Amino acid sequence: MKPTGGSVAAFIADVTPAVRQRDAETLTALLQELSDREPELWGTIIGFGSCHYRYPTGNEGDMPVLAFAPRKAASTIYLDSTDRHSDALARLGPHTIGKGCLYIKDLEKVDLEVLRSILKSTLAWTESGGDEGMRLVVLT
Repeated sequence: MKPTGGSVAAFIADVTPAVRQRDAETLTALLQELSDREPELWGTIIGFGSCHYRYPTGNEGDMPVLAFAPRKAASTIYLDSTDRHSDALARLGPHTIGKGCLYIKDLEKVDLEVLRSILKSTLAWTESGGDEGMRLVVLT
């Protein structure tokens, strides 16, 4: 995966429904603040910074340091692991999860301070190089 270019602002302006557009603006500001990196489009993902990952199997590639995608059904926020954040997720508010994805339908219904702490933890994990399950090298 690589940055694909394009205007993040124009991409967000086309996001529907309106609640997802509003949440995309909020998430962009939050992730930019936490990461101290500019947003970039990675296809339909808004990413901040980049890192190279490598699994013990040898599979490797590049991905954003922090990222989210404003999907029609929910905003998808990419985490290091949802298992590592189970206590915080219990306090977050309405959401669903996948293995490494957090799905939020309306940011106004969740505790943004809890979300901030989850994202800070994910950023710290990434910047520290990951773990034995995935090694990471931050590029930008």
